[in-house]
Amino acid sequence: MKKRILIAPLNWGLGHSARCIPLINALIAHHFEPIIASDGAALLLLEKEFPELQTIALPSYGVSYPKKGHHFKLKLFQNSPKLMKAITAEKKATASIIKAFNIDGIISDNRLGVHSKEVPCVFVTHQLQVLSGNTTWLSTKLHQKIIRRFNECWVPDNLGDHNLSGVLGHVNMHEMPIKYIGPLSRFEKKTTPMKFDVLVLLSGPEPQRTLLEGKLLNDFKNFNGKVVFVMGRVEKQQHISEEKHITIYNYLTSKELEKVINESALIVARSGYTTIMDLTKLSKKAFFIPTPGQFEQEYLAKRLTDLGYAPSCNQGDFNLEKLTVISEYKGLNAMDYDVNYKKLFHLF
Repeated sequence: MKKRILIAPLNWGLGHSARCIPLINALIAHHFEPIIASDGAALLLLEKEFPELQTIALPSYGVSYPKKGHHFKLKLFQNSPKLMKAITAEKKATASIIKAFNIDGIISDNRLGVHSKEVPCVFVTHQLQVLSGNTTWLSTKLHQKIIRRFNECWVPDNLGDHNLSGVLGHVNMHEMPIKYIGPLSRFEKKTTPMKFDVLVLLSGPEPQRTLLEGKLLNDFKNFNGKVVFVMGRVEKQQHISEEKHITIYNYLTSKELEKVINESALIVARSGYTTIMDLTKLSKKAFFIPTPGQFEQEYLAKRLTDLGYAPSCNQGDFNLEKLTVISEYKGLNAMDYDVNYKKLFHLF
């Protein structure tokens, strides 16, 4: 019988579930049987990508963003009792799943309660350091305490100076085995004619996703060129609409999204880590608008701008004139990294 691996991404935007797709494909290719567990849009995305696999709904964390970015830490603090309750429920659910499905190993992408002492457990994260302003020391300490409960921590980045996560994914943690597995992406670069001048790639938790959607739809009404919006709203049915020079999709499957990104000259997107990995894999020109108040995205956007890869600005400051500086930046370049999955999966 194939060994069963429970793979559980966090439902916080679509990035965690999206970067689990290459891991799930690798598990299948190496004769494991992945069992997928998550909630909300993250679970729905993976159900659409892998309709043949067993999926399980986990308790939702139910954490939302504030409308104003500077209230982010306060909102997170207010949500902490709900979060702790969800993690406790998640632990109970994980124990039940291990017994019911004879699970042989766990891969948790930032789901804090998907862990067990009964089987080998992996934690996937690019945040060994969690930026939170003047409380970075505390948030980092708490996160590292959780990571140490797992047998291994897989960081989807390169080890060394040529990397994507910067200080987020490169700290000294001698107490546990960290493995750098290279940037993860579900996409492949393809040479294709440019069909769109700009792709607006929306993602991330509400209400900030919707706020940016409204702003950019209004801004790009006056754009002279072909624009495609992918809203990042995973729903049961796919919807497509066209208005003059703008084409709008509520969501795209991986193959469809890969095609559209390859066909687009410029990508406007959040500076989420999975988005950065994807656009790097496809060697794209990008403009980043970090989620207000999210220190991680603000750091990643500024870092890429300072290194000369991609311009960025705050959400409230964006206008079409900002795109004129694109030619001054070199764009993102693919980091080819061959993962030895046979060695990586030896833990199980």
